[in-house]
Amino acid sequence: MKTNIYMVRHAESPYDEGTERTRGLTPKGKADIEKVTGLLINEKIDKIISSPYARAILSVEGLAMHLNLQVETFEDLREFDFGAEMIEFEELMASIREGFKNPDYFLPGAESNAKCQKRAIAILESILNEHKGKKIAVGTHGLVMTLMMNYFDQDYDFDFLNQLSKPDIYKMEFEDLELKEVTRLWKE
Repeated sequence: MKTNIYMVRHAESPYDEGTERTRGLTPKGKADIEKVTGLLINEKIDKIISSPYARAILSVEGLAMHLNLQVETFEDLREFDFGAEMIEFEELMASIREGFKNPDYFLPGAESNAKCQKRAIAILESILNEHKGKKIAVGTHGLVMTLMMNYFDQDYDFDFLNQLSKPDIYKMEFEDLELKEVTRLWKE
């Protein structure tokens, strides 16, 4: 029985607004969400889940309203914990790259790729088991999405993460817990 997971990476979000949990979407991000809704409206989505972060919820909320569905949030789908310390972008990217080479690597106060992947995959596998044959949209983040996809196919790595857009949509087709096919649906 085929189950489809639609990974919806959140739209553009302002880095200078609110907290990691509360920041919303930029005007461009809000406009792009209308396109996300348009792309997914005819996919016959059965369920919508999301990270608890506002930008992820907002990225699937329009679809939920059109389909008269609730967005169910899961704490363990939250963004990767980069730690409390402010670091330069180049150092952050170097640490993310190192995390794909060594999944147990982490910066002080941050989580490792292995830890983040484990928590997110537990939710994804639960959803796949509970909703066999259904179509589920997932409001997510770039690194968490990549780590979930990487669990099933290691081609989804640092280079894949770097080419993602905001938003982005990938349809993952599963038979039971086996990933069969991935299709990018987002067209910029």
